[in-house]
Amino acid sequence: MQIKDAVVFVTGANRGLGLEFAKQALALGAKKVYAGSRDPSKATLPGVTPVKLDVNNANDVAAAASLAGDVTLLVNNAGVASVSEGLTRPGSAKLLRDTLETNLFGVLAMTQAFAPVLGRNGGGALLNVLSVVSWVNSRVIPEYSITKSAAWSLTNGVRHELREQKTQVVGLHAGYIDTDLTSGFDVEKTTPSDVVRQAYAAIEAGELEVHVDNTTRAVKQGLSQGIYLIDPSAQS
Repeated sequence: MQIKDAVVFVTGANRGLGLEFAKQALALGAKKVYAGSRDPSKATLPGVTPVKLDVNNANDVAAAASLAGDVTLLVNNAGVASVSEGLTRPGSAKLLRDTLETNLFGVLAMTQAFAPVLGRNGGGALLNVLSVVSWVNSRVIPEYSITKSAAWSLTNGVRHELREQKTQVVGLHAGYIDTDLTSGFDVEKTTPSDVVRQAYAAIEAGELEVHVDNTTRAVKQGLSQGIYLIDPSAQS
């Protein structure tokens, strides 16, 4: 899978990591880039095709798949996160349900809608933006961690299902990325440009997972060795 001449659809593409995915796709020579956004008027990057998309809205998802029938690479980037008062505190169940709607069921909806599109176009690739907290829960954003663990499992399941149609399914795992979602966290962060560069390189190399930073690589290695890992959010 090469980004050059690919037709790319990026969810949450109006800002942050999604905007960087769109920028680098164009820079790498993508034939077309669809920029999904709840408010398409905010997808102002020259060269992209704005698409109205709330991944929690079934009509939006269906319309996007119908419009973008030429897609060969889907980037499931849209996500939400909120600082939590703890899983045992009142309100945690609602926050978890709300976060699951976007981070899990939104990814599932987009995958279900676009899997046939990718299959008709030769297989292509699907990339899900996950997290280091797919593997270890964060005490600061525990609901987010749960949803990313579920999305990692979803990614692995979809990979098995779409192998026959030759769709490459990639999970992107990273620690803190310097976007609006992490603006309140005083921790070391990776730049969106570096994250996206590694993601596209992994797709072109045929990889199934990409581990963006040292923390993420250490956590994954620790899991594979059966090591108990501390909360990465406690590290600066």
